[in-house]
This record gives sequence, C-alpha cells and structure tokens, in this order.
Amino acid sequence: MKIKRVPITLLTGYLGAGKTTVVNYVLRNQSGMKVAIITNDMGEINVDADLIEKENSISRNDKSLVALSNGCICCTLRTDLIKQIAELVKPNCFDYILIEASGICEPLPIAQALTLLDGSLGNGQLPKICRLDTIATIVDAYRLVSEFMGGTTLLHTNELDDEDIARLLVEQIEFCNLIILNKVDLVSKEQLHDIKTILQTLQPSAEIIETSYGKVAPEKILNAHRFNFEKACVSPGWIQEIAKAKDGEREGEEEEYGINSFVYSRKQPFSQKKLNQWIKKWPENVVRCKGLIWLHDHNDTSFLFEQAGKSIDITPFGRWLAVGTKQEQKAAFAKNPSIKKDWDPHYGDRKTMLVFIGLHLDKEKITASLDNCLI
Repeated sequence: MKIKRVPITLLTGYLGAGKTTVVNYVLRNQSGMKVAIITNDMGEINVDADLIEKENSISRNDKSLVALSNGCICCTLRTDLIKQIAELVKPNCFDYILIEASGICEPLPIAQALTLLDGSLGNGQLPKICRLDTIATIVDAYRLVSEFMGGTTLLHTNELDDEDIARLLVEQIEFCNLIILNKVDLVSKEQLHDIKTILQTLQPSAEIIETSYGKVAPEKILNAHRFNFEKACVSPGWIQEIAKAKDGEREGEEEEYGINSFVYSRKQPFSQKKLNQWIKKWPENVVRCKGLIWLHDHNDTSFLFEQAGKSIDITPFGRWLAVGTKQEQKAAFAKNPSIKKDWDPHYGDRKTMLVFIGLHLDKEKITASLDNCLI
C-alpha cells in the first residue's frame, strides 16, 4: 500500500517580518486539514509558540504545537527538528506540518535536511513519509526599504550586526519559491514598485504576494506543490544572470524603477591587493554581487565572492579544473560541454564572472574600476 506523504511548508523571514501573524491567519482560515505547527526561537522562551497557542485551538498538550527553543533549526536544532517531524508524520496524526523558522534561520540547510537526507541525522525514512511542499519567505516591506533604498538603517539586534542582517535577508529571499511581501501599507506606491523589482531580480522564479497584517490565502502556502530542490538551487537571480551570459544572451541591463543588473566577465586574474582596495570603496547602490573570481596569487584555487548590503566575503571555492588531470578534465567536458566551449588554451576554466544587481548601476564605471584591479 502506498503511504501518503505529509506535506510541509517552511516559513522563513527576518525578526518582525510577520511570520507568526501569517501562521495565525492561515490557521484561522484553513479548513479540512489537521495542521501541526513547529515554531523555532533562538531564546529559551518561545514567545511565538505562546502567541499561536493563545489565538488558535491548538496546544502543546495534544502535540499539535511543537516549540523548539534555545537554538536554530538550520544548525544546532536540526536533529531535533527531524525527530519532531518523524513523530508528527505518524499515521493518522496530522495532514500537514507548518514550520515557522527562527528569524535568523537560513532556509537552505533545512531544505537539505528534509530532501537530501544527511545520513548523520538518521532520517533515512523521512522522504517516504513527508515532502517539502513550499518554502515561503515573509518580507517586511518597510524594513526592505530601510535596508536597500536609503532612509533609516535596520535596528541593531543582539544576535546579528547590520552586515549579517543584509546577507541573511538576501539568502532568505534567494532560496524560496513564494515571497509574502508584508506590511505594504507602510510604504508608498513608488517604494512598493522598487521593492518588487528588487525581489524579482534577486529571485525571479518566486511568486510575490502583497499583503498587510499577514493576510494570505491558505491555499497559497498549504498543498501548493511549489518546491523542487534542484530548481530552487538554480533559481536565484545571480545564477540565472550568469547562465544567460554564458549562453550569449543579453544581460539584464535594462532599468525598471531604477533597478538594473549586469555581468562582469574577464579571463584575467585580479591583484588581491588592488581588489581589496577597490572593495573599501564599494558602490553603495549595489544591492547584490556574487560569483567566482580568479586571484593572481592563488592560481590553483577559485574563490567565491559574495556581497549583500554591507557584508562582503571572499572564500575558497575549490580548485580550478585547469589544474586537474587530463582524465578529470575529459570527464568534466563530457558531463558539461559548456565547460569545453568556454575553455581557454592557456588558462583553462580560470576566469572571473560577477553578477551585479543594484539601483541605477553605472556599468561602465564599475567595469573600468574593476579592470584597473586586473593583472
């Protein structure tokens, strides 16, 4: 007999975006399903669980409400999350599981745990009894205006500084298939246009729902059959822009509401010293920049360059295929013919490809200044 898999929706979004408000609204307005809620809070006291329990006919006593506290389900509490899901999906218990992640939670590790199955977690049976249906990111429209479009800066928190907040916001937006744009009543029509354009540029594959007070139709996030892990991994805007550039398609340079993007591509290495100096003068209107870079002093290793807001990281990303054996190169060419197509006879696959997304970007100026960092 085929076992019915229990669908799961993961709600992410930064602190104060309105996740609990969305959960409460969906619970009050859905019908016909017995829904279990898992809430996660970094603190010892799970305030969100208390609010959900107070406003709905669910309780920790009947196991329909599970509170995971004092940690984050994307890292320290991931094993606890898997165990709780395994309990909730037992036959005849619940029809649906709705997970409200902590405000500082990254969605990718949770999706990996539920779909790719980390053997160390002992969850080998999980895909047979549940499935990840939707990852919805709740975005605070007013906060996004403050972070990316001038005005007041984000409020400081004890957990994260402003640089980490910006990076986290982008990660939550990029790895989802539904964006719930909350608190739209607090921004102007012009600001709302700008916000939606930024969201569509960062994550072109996600549906965007505008709302206030967390009012979202339950069918939009429950049993929507949205999630596919492989598609989600290649859905962020920066990945799609690089793919277009590799295929020779026109880059997304056109401006809409002041938002534009372009790909910087060069088969020359950067001087690390010059690049570091350039980063210190980072253009404030760049919202997102990501890609692989080639550094002259590290000829064998590729590096991942990643910027979101004020946060900029450069980390090793594995060796270039050019330093591999002939057998490794041949196997890579067979698996991905585009590598051979772009192969340089002297430098192999070594190159820099960076996607820039931002407000009124001056492509020529940024390109010229980066070219001055090349060797």
